[in-house]
Amino acid sequence: MKKTEGHRTKFRWTVLALIFLTYMIAGAYRANIGVVIPFIKKDFALTNTDIGAMATFFYIGYAAIQVPIGYIYSKVGTRKILAFSMVLTSLATFLIGFTSTGFQLKGARLLLGLAEGPVNIGIVGTINRWFPPREKGLATGVFMSSIKFAPAVVPPLCAYIVMQFGWREIFYIFGIPGFIISALWYWLVKDEPEESPYCSKAELDYIGDAQPVLPVAATPATASGEGRFRLLDRFIMTRSVPKLDNTRDILLSWNLWGCALGYFCIVGVVYAIMTWVPSYLINVKKFSVMNMGLVAATPWVGAVIGNIIGGLLSDRVFDLRRKPLMIITSASTVFMMYALLYAPNDPVSLGLLLFVAGVFLNLGYSTFLVYPMGLATRQKCPFAASIVNMAGSLGGAFAPLVVGMLLDAFDWDMAFTFLAGCSLCTLGIVLTIVEPRDAKPAAVIEGNVQANLAA
Repeated sequence: MKKTEGHRTKFRWTVLALIFLTYMIAGAYRANIGVVIPFIKKDFALTNTDIGAMATFFYIGYAAIQVPIGYIYSKVGTRKILAFSMVLTSLATFLIGFTSTGFQLKGARLLLGLAEGPVNIGIVGTINRWFPPREKGLATGVFMSSIKFAPAVVPPLCAYIVMQFGWREIFYIFGIPGFIISALWYWLVKDEPEESPYCSKAELDYIGDAQPVLPVAATPATASGEGRFRLLDRFIMTRSVPKLDNTRDILLSWNLWGCALGYFCIVGVVYAIMTWVPSYLINVKKFSVMNMGLVAATPWVGAVIGNIIGGLLSDRVFDLRRKPLMIITSASTVFMMYALLYAPNDPVSLGLLLFVAGVFLNLGYSTFLVYPMGLATRQKCPFAASIVNMAGSLGGAFAPLVVGMLLDAFDWDMAFTFLAGCSLCTLGIVLTIVEPRDAKPAAVIEGNVQANLAA
């Protein structure tokens, strides 16, 4: 198919829709276990520590694959690997339905983590290639909202399936959509927009246009909004930094590792909630199965809204600054976890509290994965993002297990206090990293100045 020269297509938004569907399905595969736990705990003779370990095994597998797959993606592209990964993820989901012991269940969750691990980094690399800088925050917000949209839909759906059929049928039914989405991805999403027959020359130019050429009279500070954000930039340590373009510099970058450690803590909070809130609602609040399903969905409805609003704020209000939303999320989540110590027993009131917690927890959640796009070059972004995502995966492995151990030894008050502490650690770490702004090579700057003089 010949590309249209003049008309600017909008195929990147079709790609974003597929990204949303792909990661929503992946999110459903990891979220359904939380709803099943209250029904299999007795069948498999599981302790709270065993339940936390199930989440841990998933994220150990997920984390183990991150850096290797990020390196492979940077060499060979994402299209084939990501589609194959979704096929394996569906097969691993089917397998969970056939388990009959706690050991088998943990093994199946480990396989699910290994199978699903490449999806996240493949999507980050796709966004980096398919969207201009001014839209990456929004695109990543939509992408990250999909993983939260799944838990918003999964609890009520799983509750219905359990009541009508049984818990094993959840995994048989959920395993089907991954095969469909993998075929659509392979067909429609190319490694580079230049390879797509559905992306016009005008859209390619728009995607590749990082920033307009600045007038000679405009200084970098006034042109990029730094004058308007002078006090904020001082607080968040805005710096003009060169892009990381090699493996050594990436591995030695504190900014990247600081982002990764902050993500470790905040992802731990998210997946502790995903793993444990259904059990909390049934065992502590004594909700019915359907009330549990509805209330357990509320933090994820808030999360969808928070991710999208956060992406828009990061791109348009804060002018591509990512740290402000990281700070807002980590600081507010400390208070939201503390508020859950005094959670009401009324489903409506508790649902509203969890909804608000979901919004604030996710305002800056996606910016942790946008941040490496400002640090690393386009070619090295998948590798840099894989380090951040590996840390987040380890956080997802760590926090649910610790919560399970705390519940066996103490109570829910101690669990929520631990999660508040994780948020506080995120805040302290994020405050130590810089807010990167592109440093243009001298030759590029001189060329822009000459072009403006000629004009």
